[in-house]
Amino acid sequence: MSPTRPFRFIDLFSGIGGFRIALERLGGTCVFSSDWDRFARQTYAANFGDEPAGDIRQIDAADIPRHDILTAGFPCQPFSISGVSKKNSLGRPHGFADPTQGNLFFEIARIVDAHRPCAFILENVRNLRTHDKGRTFEVIHRTLKEDLGYDVHFQVLDAKHVVPQHRERIFIVGFREPRAFDFPRWTNDSPPLRDILQKGVDAKYGLSDKLWQYLQDYARKHQAAGNGFGFGLAKLDGITRTLSARYYKDGSEILIPRRGAATPRRLTPRECARLMGYPDSFKIVVSDTQAYKQFGNSVVVPVVEAVGRAVLDALASKASGLREQRMRGDTRASALANRHYGSGGA
Repeated sequence: MSPTRPFRFIDLFSGIGGFRIALERLGGTCVFSSDWDRFARQTYAANFGDEPAGDIRQIDAADIPRHDILTAGFPCQPFSISGVSKKNSLGRPHGFADPTQGNLFFEIARIVDAHRPCAFILENVRNLRTHDKGRTFEVIHRTLKEDLGYDVHFQVLDAKHVVPQHRERIFIVGFREPRAFDFPRWTNDSPPLRDILQKGVDAKYGLSDKLWQYLQDYARKHQAAGNGFGFGLAKLDGITRTLSARYYKDGSEILIPRRGAATPRRLTPRECARLMGYPDSFKIVVSDTQAYKQFGNSVVVPVVEAVGRAVLDALASKASGLREQRMRGDTRASALANRHYGSGGA
């Protein structure tokens, strides 16, 4: 796609660059990126030619360049269904009480407050909306809307309309000035799973007889107990379950049947990339284990592109445009000037 509108954006918690691909397709220029994971930074650098800065908590907002749009797929484990279950079982805090991850949302708030971008696009797991009986999201929404004064919109979007994967994620969009904004809607079905599968896949991706037997026994055990746990044998003419960062462990949530073979196989890293909407030109330079984690943690590129296009349309809906908004500035006194961002509690 050729550029449509020039704008500058930053890519926080950038992972391997899904947001960057999407917004560059829309004509954006990335002026800053940040991620703490060294393997993600390695993949990012191989594909974009510059390595993201490290831990955002160690970066002064004044060192981040001026930008029109802030994007962030902030760490989701403290808010996810699986993450909460794991932390509960270990007796560990989650959500905003998580001492290492839960407060990272407030790093976004800190940077928004300092730079006052025209808009932001945030992405997280669907469960963010209901975590801790809605109190977690209430803190996020209040911070963005009341403390920061942004016009906030949010909606859960399912990627199944653009890629053959059922993947629900919440998108939170905010504008410095009120805007008429609608999230994208799709009426088409995604291409079938078989369209993204590789041919002549290496035998190493096939499950061993022992692992396949274990997964079947495990599924029967939980089905007998009335639980929904079990492997996911995908239908080639349909869509898959959600690809997760734990896919490297056994691939059980998305298994591909093999003609003439006694066991199914897991997806290859390239197939995972396609399932997340990455182009085949995207370089995979890490181990399979790291690649599975990276794609499982990523955004779905065409979904972000559609949300980004809707944001740009909303920003262009007034004659003022991006440039005049920046020149006009924002004289609103900051409600967060003296706030300690890491102390918010759900």
